[in-house]
Amino acid sequence: MISTTKSVDTKYGDMLGLEILRDITSNISVYLRMLMQTFDIMDVFDIIIVAFIVYRVLTYMRRTNASSVMKGVVFLLLASGMSNLLQLNSINYLLRQAIGMGVLVLAILFQPELRRLFVQLGNSRFNFFSKSRTRLENMRTVLQNVVSATVSMAQSKTGALIIFEREIGLTDYAVTGVRIDSDVSSELIQNIFYHNSPLHDGALLIRDGRILAAGCMLPLSNNINLARDLGMRHRAGVGISERSDAIAIIVSEEHGTISVAIDGMIKRNLPDDTYELLLNTEFFPESERRKRSGKTRVNML
Repeated sequence: MISTTKSVDTKYGDMLGLEILRDITSNISVYLRMLMQTFDIMDVFDIIIVAFIVYRVLTYMRRTNASSVMKGVVFLLLASGMSNLLQLNSINYLLRQAIGMGVLVLAILFQPELRRLFVQLGNSRFNFFSKSRTRLENMRTVLQNVVSATVSMAQSKTGALIIFEREIGLTDYAVTGVRIDSDVSSELIQNIFYHNSPLHDGALLIRDGRILAAGCMLPLSNNINLARDLGMRHRAGVGISERSDAIAIIVSEEHGTISVAIDGMIKRNLPDDTYELLLNTEFFPESERRKRSGKTRVNML
């Protein structure tokens, strides 16, 4: 009698579970039909734009310290949801008050990132057309001259700070120096940073493959996590990379080493081959990717 009752209960439970699953499937199918009936081309653009924004935000956070802060924000939201679910009223109240001030807190925490975003929106030099082959080849020549000059200066322990302007304009910093408007050559760069030169203490700005100005004053980084042994030249390189998308190349006068600052992060004491590969990857990511894939295929064969 007991086994018969358990069998009936099990059968009833299975039928109830199937009925619930059938209802859920039916509701989903009805929702999808309604969605498809109202779906148009503007919804496609809407989804693409949102996906692009999310992708760029996540990519940007991976390259900066913002990812750690965002993890804390997500944890705070999850904790608030759990406290509400478990009816922990006091904790939930405190968390909701903290979230209520979240906009102001995030504005303070992400102040450098937000400033950089607004500068980029207001001061970008958008490129709507692809770069021509001539311009790409010219940029490769420029990089070769810069690499040759910086490697030579590193060997002689000549300090240097070279800034490559990209999408965000650096005119405000260029006017603090001496306008040059010259082709890039290894000899000219070395003469500018020669220790008796009047321009050797400032930064050299390169725009569109030409030397724009030299002896420029740059903002220093306020990042307290930077190594204490970094001097003013390195902190200026990191500072301009925090405020723009520029690439800063720093040659240490004390140690004779080469460092590169990108997006507020500095890569120090780079070997010559790694340094050159880093620059080529930043300026020609597609071609460098093809080179690596080609080498991989050759190695596999």
